[in-house]
Amino acid sequence: MAVLVDTCGWIEWLTDGLLADAFAPYLADPAELIIPTTLQFELYKWAKREKSEVEALEVIALTEQGRVLPLTTRLSLYAADLALQHRLSFADAIIYASARLVDVPLITADGHFKDLPEVIYCSKKRPTA
Repeated sequence: MAVLVDTCGWIEWLTDGLLADAFAPYLADPAELIIPTTLQFELYKWAKREKSEVEALEVIALTEQGRVLPLTTRLSLYAADLALQHRLSFADAIIYASARLVDVPLITADGHFKDLPEVIYCSKKRPTA
């Protein structure tokens, strides 16, 4: 099943963070991933800042195994409409619009997306006993 994993999910998985196991099944088959170029921007920037340029390029090489979705006029205008409707930032709107445009779920732990349609939200909060 094709999905779009948000930047936060990639970072959790790459760093073996608290939610790494929640995102792992979605990232298991790179060929099934939808990768907006905005997500590549965010991942490269994060990895270069936190790790190194070599590791950043390795992450981008991994994303290239999926279906890379370039930023087009159609996607930009759709994202602008969704940004206005849901009060999303530029990057969040592009990522959400990308998922909606190709009709795949967005997998995320980012609270900005929590209640939006077709979002699978992985909570960062641990359940209380």
